Amino acid sequence: MTVRVDMGMDSGGSPVSMDLEELLATRLLVQGNSGSGKSHLLRRLLERSAGHVQQIIIDPEGDFVTLAGPYGHVVVEAVNYSLVEIVRFASRLREARASVVLDLEGLDAEGQMRCAAAFLGALFDAPREHWYPALVVVDEAQVFAPSVGGDVAEDARKASLAAMTNLMCRGRKRGLAGVIATQRLAKLAKNVAAEASNFLMGRTFLDIDMARAADLLGMERRQAEQIRDLDRGTFLALGPAVSRRPVAIRIGAVDTSARSSSPVLTPLPTSGRDMQQMLFAEVEQPQFIMPAAAPKAAPVDRVLQDIEQNDAEPAPPPPDAEPVDHSEVVADVLRAIVADAESATRSAAVLFQDFQVRCRMVGVQRSPLDLSAFARRLAAARAGIFDGLEAEWAPVIETAQDLPDDMLGAFLLIARAARDGDPCPSDEDVARIYGTSSLGRARRVMSYIEGRNMFVTRIDLSGKRSITIPGLGWTTQPAEAA
Repeated sequence: MTVRVDMGMDSGGSPVSMDLEELLATRLLVQGNSGSGKSHLLRRLLERSAGHVQQIIIDPEGDFVTLAGPYGHVVVEAVNYSLVEIVRFASRLREARASVVLDLEGLDAEGQMRCAAAFLGALFDAPREHWYPALVVVDEAQVFAPSVGGDVAEDARKASLAAMTNLMCRGRKRGLAGVIATQRLAKLAKNVAAEASNFLMGRTFLDIDMARAADLLGMERRQAEQIRDLDRGTFLALGPAVSRRPVAIRIGAVDTSARSSSPVLTPLPTSGRDMQQMLFAEVEQPQFIMPAAAPKAAPVDRVLQDIEQNDAEPAPPPPDAEPVDHSEVVADVLRAIVADAESATRSAAVLFQDFQVRCRMVGVQRSPLDLSAFARRLAAARAGIFDGLEAEWAPVIETAQDLPDDMLGAFLLIARAARDGDPCPSDEDVARIYGTSSLGRARRVMSYIEGRNMFVTRIDLSGKRSITIPGLGWTTQPAEAA
């Protein structure tokens, strides 16, 4: 499936887009001085690609936590957790394919390096069955991959640099596509920068940075001066994912904003004798007040409640309200979501927000399902199964318990056809349930499930396919695969 992300307009007013699948294979480097619009560019890319690919953001300044509301990202404030918990979280999010923002605000430079190194290392070391495609966005990459040593401990610098090098050099085979942004190319380790094949170069003024940017863009040194003259929010782009020749892009608008903003001039207060009296007024002696105890950080299991099973019971209805049958509510809401044509290409994390809102609209204040349970129910609903998951379909669910949530729908589609003796679903049917238009990806899903010995495919001499689920003794009728 080809997904093109609209990034903005070129100098002639024509739209310029980025090929998301090509980006996943070739990586991206963004460079520009402070105030050139790097964070705005990254936010545009993240907003427009949300729902198409898992996003993992390493955020040293806490600028991208605002993506959590409208786009369903899970925010992890690293200052509240240990390295062991950060590693545990990273390993789980690869399995669940959750989009996250690792907020490093509040940590010093060395702490940010150690946390990022542990986090990236856990992503990189995930088992092969969890190598799903993901954009790994690292803002202020020169902090984590410096070209020279600084005031931090050498072991922290080496660990962080090794993790960033692994991300950019070896991450592609593990599904990790590095997107790094830096203020200065001269401060970024060359081994990290050299692995990117796509470049977006913003305004910069130092000769050494302009020369390196021009080299990466394939420009002559005398042409490098135009990089100094770029407007804020305009970038020179080059790479297989965006353009084969350098093109100037004016980055488009975004829907969310950072918690911080650029300084804006405001009128000074009126000066005079009143100001002098205020400054030299007698200072009252402050009273000692016992500081309140710092709030205890939420345990990591609570942050992970959008990823793993939450055993808490739904809140009881108010005393005066009539009891609500949660099972009927879940089934009705899932029918409405599946009936929406636009939901076919949206991720479970995005649709979970819609699910919660719809539940509240019918009187269920607390969501009857957490994200993990919702993802599996959504997969079943896409296969046309809304009820009976704990009864008649329990053996099927048990058989597929080791499958990723996004593949459960394809297995249930096959199981439903096999149980009812219907013709075997086509590759187009499997692709629709999986949320893709790529028949090749649908076939890979089928091969993966068959490789786990969950069903057996048979092709007869006429070319028709039938599928048997040995554990259940069910078989579909032969049908054309295409």
